[in-house]
Amino acid sequence: MTNGAASALQAFEASGSGISETLEAARSQVEERFLEGGTVLLSVMDVLNRLLSSLDNVTKVLDANEPSDTGADLRSTVKSLTDLPISEKARQDALSSLADTGNSLRKHVADMQETMRYLRTFAVTAKITGAGLPEFAGFAQEILERIYSGTAEVNGFAAHLDSLEKEVKVALSFGTAAARSYSETVPDVARALQDNARKIAEHRKNFAAIARDVSAIARGIQSKVASTLSALQVGDITRQRIEHVQSTFALLDEFLGAEDGRKLDADARRRLENVVHHLTAAQMNDMCKDFHRGSQNVVKTIASLGQDTQEILRLRDQMSGGGQGNFMRALESSVSAAHEIVKQVDQATRQADQVSQSTLGTAAKLLEAVGNIRVVKTDIHYMALNTNLRCSRLGEEGKSINVVTAELRIFAAKLDESADAIVNGLPTLEAAAGRIAPASADPAGGLGENLASAVGNIRAAADTVEDDLKVLSEHGGEVANKISLLIAKLDFQRDLGEMLARCADVLEDVAGAEIADISDIAGAVAPLDRKIFRLYTIVQERNVHRDIVPAMEQRTAAVAETAKVGDDEDLVADALF
Repeated sequence: MTNGAASALQAFEASGSGISETLEAARSQVEERFLEGGTVLLSVMDVLNRLLSSLDNVTKVLDANEPSDTGADLRSTVKSLTDLPISEKARQDALSSLADTGNSLRKHVADMQETMRYLRTFAVTAKITGAGLPEFAGFAQEILERIYSGTAEVNGFAAHLDSLEKEVKVALSFGTAAARSYSETVPDVARALQDNARKIAEHRKNFAAIARDVSAIARGIQSKVASTLSALQVGDITRQRIEHVQSTFALLDEFLGAEDGRKLDADARRRLENVVHHLTAAQMNDMCKDFHRGSQNVVKTIASLGQDTQEILRLRDQMSGGGQGNFMRALESSVSAAHEIVKQVDQATRQADQVSQSTLGTAAKLLEAVGNIRVVKTDIHYMALNTNLRCSRLGEEGKSINVVTAELRIFAAKLDESADAIVNGLPTLEAAAGRIAPASADPAGGLGENLASAVGNIRAAADTVEDDLKVLSEHGGEVANKISLLIAKLDFQRDLGEMLARCADVLEDVAGAEIADISDIAGAVAPLDRKIFRLYTIVQERNVHRDIVPAMEQRTAAVAETAKVGDDEDLVADALF
């Protein structure tokens, strides 16, 4: 009990004039405490709404991420990683095939170079042999120039092939190292990615389940707080009933001070005061019973909130200690390792692309060079044939040149054989180049994008969840603090209930054991009775009034008249209370 209330009670006990002060202290305390309790309840409701909003955000993030392509992206990435050794072996096989095809072409190129050397030798011999014949000097020089031109084409052909072979060797060497690296690292990296992704998925599933539990408890608290707010009507009802008791005393004083009251003798005045004291004591006692019952329900409900908030704090701590960050760091470590592999894939792919493009370019150049060599061969063949015909007309002088030019024709024909073999081998070269680097989108780039996309989605979701979890943690703690405060503020029975009961006891002591008989002055006090009855807005107050005040004909008639006039108000009051 507060010092003010205790003082008011002492004043009342010392003198009957303290009744109004005592009742006003009780009314003021009820109004203040219930207003304060309602304010705290509304603040709890506000923080509960924020808590539920945070939980809804968390749930939305988890629900939105659950059916997304993040898991599918990661699984696709893992599959691509596990397929790397197979695809690298296929690339190595294609490179080996390319190397074999290049080696086979190398043999034919060597044959062509050897043929060109023979042709050059025969051309020089023809030049020397025909030195004494002016008409053959120009021919020998011309055919020698054509052979030099053909030799340059063949040597250029060989240079292109050498460059291609070097690129193939580098690609084969790097591919061998990459294949070995893949076999050593890919299984572990892929497994780590799968394990970490699975752990995060499980963590989120558990997290979502806890969030739903917290939400269910929070909504339960919300419902209890709402019902408690409704139950706080007992405070407003109690305040009104105290005011009605105060007004009853005020109406009594007003009546006694008025002309009708002054007509009463001392005994009648004493008996009237006694009835009013019994009436107010009965109203206070009935009010105390209702207040005790209502406040007990409030306190019981609020006490149960303490257990609910402790469960929220326990679940909040469980959510905070879930290890999301650890999972993310583990996943990012796995992704970092996967990115290293992707870099190797990217480098191998670029080299393969280069080899493929070089091969296709070389094939085109080789085809062009073969055409040029065929032209040289044809020129040599016809030049030698013309020389043979001219030598036949010269007789013995032309025999030696005729032999040389015949050899030129024979060896020139061998160029066709080598050229045919090279032309036949070029499609195989191009096919091997196509198998090295397919025309589809760059697999390494796609793999890297999948990794970045999957981890980016996981990271974004994790960041959002962690941010909401921080807010959730703050709101959970705030709910607990406010409900602890609420329990202390809404324990009305300990202070207010005792105070109200003491007021009722004092009124009973003042009233005494017996209710005085005022039937002889019923007509005189009927206006007072009517005014007091009009105060009531609660059915119970009227019932108590009827039990205390004698049901005389005059009063009954007066009350009936009042009830007739105020019937609509009474019906509304009955409906409300």
